[in-house]
Amino acid sequence: MRKTRRTMIALAAAGMLTLSACGDDNGGTETEAVDPSEFPEGSTMARIVEEGTITIGTKFDQPLFGLQGPDGVPVGFDVEIGQLIADSLGVEAEFVEAQSAQREQLIENGAVDIVVATYTINDDRKELIDFAGPYYVAGQSLMVAADNTDINGPDDLAGKTVCSADGSTPAQNIRDNYPDAELVTYGAYTDCLDPLSSGQVDAVTTDNVILAGYVDEQPDDFKLVGEQFTEEPYGIGLAKGDDEFRTFINDVLEEAYDDGRWAEAWENTAGAVLDTPEPPEVDRY
Repeated sequence: MRKTRRTMIALAAAGMLTLSACGDDNGGTETEAVDPSEFPEGSTMARIVEEGTITIGTKFDQPLFGLQGPDGVPVGFDVEIGQLIADSLGVEAEFVEAQSAQREQLIENGAVDIVVATYTINDDRKELIDFAGPYYVAGQSLMVAADNTDINGPDDLAGKTVCSADGSTPAQNIRDNYPDAELVTYGAYTDCLDPLSSGQVDAVTTDNVILAGYVDEQPDDFKLVGEQFTEEPYGIGLAKGDDEFRTFINDVLEEAYDDGRWAEAWENTAGAVLDTPEPPEVDRY
């Protein structure tokens, strides 16, 4: 069966845990069945409806956006965005862990249908895959130990050790624009937390919303410093050249902006810590 093949690819490619969520099990609403004939024959939407499942890559280690819950199912704003798309197709959402360095590979080899994983849209990635969205615009920031007084922004990173995730936009930004900092990378941002606590690294860098989640969980240990120093438009990754599917997802996003589901998804997740922003304009490139 195709679904079994896809799951096996995902597990083999990334050593991942595959989890499913449907309807109220993941905080969403019960979905209504959709007739595949509503979509063009041979389209990704028709295929997903026929299979009854959409496979979504997301983070499992990022509070507020994609964090594995006590029941083993990831929760967060990215998960809710993925669930919006699943609901619009009337199918079950199957969530698969997608670490930063693996996201393009998962899309290209067919292990997932989409990736919703704090995934910054940029030109290099668009050479390999396509993006729907953006559905949120974050900004790179810095997190340090709560008692750190040496680092107040990126201009203070010279001679400091900075931790980030393999294959991430924030890590590349440090390489390109702050070469006097020593960059250390791991597979996941959570791998940076113990080194920061122990003083092995001086700062952790990624998007402000991700770091805000860690600070919210450990306010006595960590703090954010300085202003955001980039703009990171989060998009939904999908196969290169699948224009019909990209258009469909963009339509779903715009409908969710208009009818309040996007704001509700934010307020039920990241909104516990951060104010509700205005949704960004979808880029139908």
